[in-house]
Amino acid sequence: MNARARRVPAGRAGRLRLRRSLATAVRGADLLERKLRLLLDREHRARRAAEDADRVWRRTLAEAETWLVRGVLLGGEGALAGAAPAERARVDVRWSVLMGVRHPAVVSWTDPVRSAWERTPSNTALAHAETAYRAAARAAAELAVHRAAAELLAAEAVRTRQRVRALRRHWIPRLREDLAVAELALEEAEHEEAVRRRWAAGHGARRTRR
Repeated sequence: MNARARRVPAGRAGRLRLRRSLATAVRGADLLERKLRLLLDREHRARRAAEDADRVWRRTLAEAETWLVRGVLLGGEGALAGAAPAERARVDVRWSVLMGVRHPAVVSWTDPVRSAWERTPSNTALAHAETAYRAAARAAAELAVHRAAAELLAAEAVRTRQRVRALRRHWIPRLREDLAVAELALEEAEHEEAVRRRWAAGHGARRTRR
């Protein structure tokens, strides 16, 4: 008796157990494939959002640096001293869960508010630079959120794909082979039992006639 034959449960109960295991494995593979499609779709959207945020960040950062240079040329480096508001910007990240994967989904940005006693930019160029830097910072926050989400979703997609591959290529074929062996063994056992019954019935009839 080989290793596979020893592993296959005997009898009708064993065959039923194999059928249930096979059905569970197939259903599990189907659900994992659905999960994989959802993960890949959300990852794709996160990467597109990250690309958009990256373009905005690069554009606004370049714009801010241009205005900053102009502002310094107009007012000197001393114009930067104390020009930034004391209050800091606030960034809040809302998390979401997709198929068990927790990932950052939305970022909200609250600009700092300059109090009445704080200095304002000394020239228009610095005012434009401040506005552009705030836009760049917002875009950087969105970029970070979307990139992090894409990486988390991609990592789970890799694990899910591996599980699907293990089920489709190894576990399900093995269960099908085991089920075929079990059904063949049960068919042979039932055939042998039928032969024995016919032999016993014929032998009993001959004894009765004697």
